[in-house]
Amino acid sequence: MRTENDQWGITESVGVTALGVASGRAMETHRPDGLVDDPYAEAFVEAAADEVRLPAGPQDAKDLGGEDGGATEADWQEQSAYIGVRSRFFDDALTAAADAGVRQVVLLAAGLDTRAQRLDWPAGTTVFEVDQHGVLDFKDDVLARQQAVEAGGGARRVVVRVDLRHDWPGALRDAGFDPQAPTAWLAEGLLPYLPAQAEIDLFDRVTELSAPGSHLAVEHFGDIVAHLDQEDSRLASLSRRFGIDVRELFFADDRPDAAERLDDLGWSVTGRTASDLAEDYGRPLDPDLAQIYGAARLLEART
Repeated sequence: MRTENDQWGITESVGVTALGVASGRAMETHRPDGLVDDPYAEAFVEAAADEVRLPAGPQDAKDLGGEDGGATEADWQEQSAYIGVRSRFFDDALTAAADAGVRQVVLLAAGLDTRAQRLDWPAGTTVFEVDQHGVLDFKDDVLARQQAVEAGGGARRVVVRVDLRHDWPGALRDAGFDPQAPTAWLAEGLLPYLPAQAEIDLFDRVTELSAPGSHLAVEHFGDIVAHLDQEDSRLASLSRRFGIDVRELFFADDRPDAAERLDDLGWSVTGRTASDLAEDYGRPLDPDLAQIYGAARLLEART
């Protein structure tokens, strides 16, 4: 069960979900019609394989499919489809912000995100990655062993090891963040893991730190627990594979609608459902998967 100030490493609790997302990106990277190309995702999955076995490609999905009553090959393929849609949307959102002249990027709960390395950033861009120590330490170790570039294009990567439930704005400023400069913010796969008040505080703080011309991209699920309950059998198989009860990772307390909250804070907000985006990308979601993820809204907001 989640608590207000719980901590985790990459193979525990919320940390495991970062591996799950990396697995999805690795699967997409192997597809000829993949929506994301992440040369490091497979290495993250393989580095944790002794403790958490997840597919890093189509053969892995076949080999692991249904093992010990866990997720089937189809489950893994469908899961990676949503990760591909989400990743592509946020890649495009951050690229659009950079094209608009934004040179300061903050990845909130960055996890195993490799956009600092894999996107072609304009010269003078700084990409701040904010997350807990355990997750970022694992990430840096794997990237070092892969001899990964520090950042793509003309960017500089800055790691900020802090919990988003604590004084992350102070840590961000200490790392060189300039609140007077426009910022592109990303909150991907984050909100359900925060208590309601922490989510409210997050949007308040992002707004306070955002100069005119800032961009914000957010994934909003609404009541994710209710969505998951609609697919109880699939959820059970994923829980067995991850070794945790997936429901217990999320805070199900009532909270304001993200788009409405941002509008109240002065942002101009647009959004699309994951199902609509998947259709646009030529990768429609499986009907069963759409019951869980299809209603997720991917939001873009600007000051």
